[in-house]
Formats: sequence, C-alpha cells, structure tokens
Amino acid sequence: MQIRAPKTKRAKRELDKRAPKLVENVKKTLILHGTKTSAVLNSVLTELYHLKRDNAVKFSKKNENIKPFESGGETSLEFFSHKTDCSLFAFGSHSKKRPNNLVLGRTYDHHIYDLVEVGVENFKSIESFEYDKKLAPKIGSKPLFAFIGEEFESVDELKHLKVVLLDFFRGEVVENLNLTGVDRVFVCTALSSKTILLMHCALRLKKSGTSIPRMELVEVGPSMDLVVRRHRLPSESLLKEAMKTPDHAKKIKNVTSDVIKGKTGRIYIPDQKVGDMPLSNNIKGLKRERREAKQNKESKKRKTESE
Repeated sequence: MQIRAPKTKRAKRELDKRAPKLVENVKKTLILHGTKTSAVLNSVLTELYHLKRDNAVKFSKKNENIKPFESGGETSLEFFSHKTDCSLFAFGSHSKKRPNNLVLGRTYDHHIYDLVEVGVENFKSIESFEYDKKLAPKIGSKPLFAFIGEEFESVDELKHLKVVLLDFFRGEVVENLNLTGVDRVFVCTALSSKTILLMHCALRLKKSGTSIPRMELVEVGPSMDLVVRRHRLPSESLLKEAMKTPDHAKKIKNVTSDVIKGKTGRIYIPDQKVGDMPLSNNIKGLKRERREAKQNKESKKRKTESE
C-alpha cells in the first residue's frame, strides 16, 4: 500500500489523533445494519446510538457485503472501521433463521478482534417508560454495571459478553469520579446460561442520615433480553499483540535524572597509592629543586668565606 504524507496541517492533526498513545482516546462505536432489518432491530440500533451519541457513528444505508462470522464478509466492516476510526461496532440484521440478530464486536488495528452474536427479545424502548424527566441520564456520564448471576463467572459465552458490554459502554478512562456525576446503571441479570436481561436505570439520590446518600433505581429504558447465539474469541497471536504493553526503559545503575541538573551519574574510582608510584629523574619539578638546593649551598659557602 502506498503511504502518502499529509499535505495540510489539518490532515496532520487527524493522523496524530489516530496515532498510538500510552493513554488511548475514547473508543468510538460504529452502528450499521445489513440488507434486511426489522422494526425492533432498527429501534435497538437507534437507542444504542442515543446512549452513545457523543462517541458514535451511525450509518443509515444498507450493507450487503457485511457478514462478520464468515471469511471474506468482514472486509467491508474493517474498511468502515478504518474510515471512521471506530474500534467498536454494532451490526444488526434480520432473517428467518436468526431474527432480530445483533452482533457486538471489537477491532484491533482496524481488524476484527472478537465477536458476540445475540438475539434481541422482549424489547422495550425508552418512550415506553414513564418517569420524571429530571432523572434522565446526562450525555457523557459514566455508567455503573451490575452483573447478577453466577453464570457470568462460569459460562464462557456470558463471560465473553460481560467483557464486551463493559468495553462497549466504558467511555473515557478517568481516575477520579464525582458522586453527583454517577446518574445511571446497567443491570445485567443472567436468566439462564444463554440469556440475560439488560436494563438501563437512572439513579435517584435520597437522604440517608449519613454522608453517603441512599440510591434508588428508576428504570428509564431501553430494556431487552439478549440470547447468545454465537461468539468468537480472538486468536492467540492477535491477543498477544493486543495485550502488548510499552517497554519501560531499563534502569541504569548509579544514574539518576533531575529536572534541574539533568542526567547525573556516579562513577567508582579506586584508592590511589601515591607512595608506590615509580618516579623518574627526568622530571622538571625535581630539576628545579636540585637547582634551588645548589644555589642555596653556594650562597651559604660565600657567606662563610666573607666572614
């Protein structure tokens, strides 16, 4: 492939944004659908975009060539991922064999990393819930996740779905979080080894008599049952490459760095035994001492003769 250098500053800034970093940018989500979709699945994709519209891109046209689980059917998906700089995607399709089919996946270096295919059942949209609109979660707020059920730790399919859901709604990585900024929670309940109930709830803070308020859950939607149909884990080589961390500089012994002094170091010098060092006679210092001694001797001799 031909590598073309950016010709404008704007293009250079865009390439710098996509360059690898120690702390990566917020993951963007690509939302698109296949040749045929149902009304339920269109609502699911729209509300997923509504929940992540601060970091999401939604395509409205049909995509015939995208088949994530088939060889060769992921080329167009990887192309769209590279074009929009999205590392997460949600792909919806509908057929008689797999009705209301939703594929959630992640990419690494714009190549398919892993996939989880689920079927959507018992879907309830945001509009079907009645609640105080003041409790509506704010755009960009970080959600909490509650996973209820032992199956999330014992069943491979649900363990994989748990990781994908956490990465899908994680948002920006922060070190500190204000309690007033926590206004939503996703409750995932394992109904069986293949089915989970996903609910989106708002948090209502009430007085508890202590410094920590009492929290109540108010369901705000959407709500749906997700039935795991297929899932594909990353290959060992791709997993190893994706989990690679930057190498830290090796510590050099007796070398330190300071903001003011810069790079400083300590060296070892052995004891110098000056007394055992051989000295030659051809030394200017010794000749000077002999000359001064001879002059002093001659001056003393003249003094005694004059007396």
